Amino acid sequence: MSSPYPHSPYPAYPYQQPGAPYPLVAGPGCEVCGALPAAPVTVRGHQGMVVLMRFLRRRGTLCRPCALAVFRQTQRDTLIRGWWGPLSVVITPVTLLVNLGALARIRKLPAPVTAAWRPPLDPGRPLLRRPAVLLPLAVLAALVIAVPVLLAAGGSDEPSRVRFQPRKNTEPLSVGACAHNDREWPHQDLRNVPCDSPDAQYLVTEQHNGYCADGDYYAYLQYSANGATPLCLHPVRKEPTPPADAVRD
Repeated sequence: MSSPYPHSPYPAYPYQQPGAPYPLVAGPGCEVCGALPAAPVTVRGHQGMVVLMRFLRRRGTLCRPCALAVFRQTQRDTLIRGWWGPLSVVITPVTLLVNLGALARIRKLPAPVTAAWRPPLDPGRPLLRRPAVLLPLAVLAALVIAVPVLLAAGGSDEPSRVRFQPRKNTEPLSVGACAHNDREWPHQDLRNVPCDSPDAQYLVTEQHNGYCADGDYYAYLQYSANGATPLCLHPVRKEPTPPADAVRD
């Protein structure tokens, strides 16, 4: 009489063999290549066309390589074509910053673990390694730096040197004539007046050894006949003490 078959010590239900090449992953596959895992991804773009503009959006369930390829391509197109319009100059950087949130979600996706039924998209090189992207970024950086520098340089000049314009249709001053200043020192708005007039304030003299006499003022070169000969202004009547920054010897 034969003995009964001994009871098997292993469970009767199936189980996954260790070392299986692809673990089971639930969920929808990538819309482009079919690989898993995949997740919904939305990347936005912008295109400026001087007067008109276009708002772009690419949405789909993608694996990590395909999603990264879509992100880099959309960012590249926005960096190159997004600035050409008055409003687009503001909208483009906002769009680029919003896409950084999508990039953070893409980086959280693990690499595909299941076989794809077609090749995935190629992400290509990072954006900062593409010459077509570096040029608009360099132009933008130059504008960001140049505008404050120009504003600072324009605001730092003294008004008497930048905005000074001699009185129109006024004869140049000549040595031996008298002049009157219609502005407060150190600003100069000189005009010729007769020396016997109550308006005569200064006698126009020439320099000696390159200097005006003590107590005399220097006239702007614009008041000389050739625009290059220095002239001196000698007070012909007592004047209030000028400010300390007045132009004088």
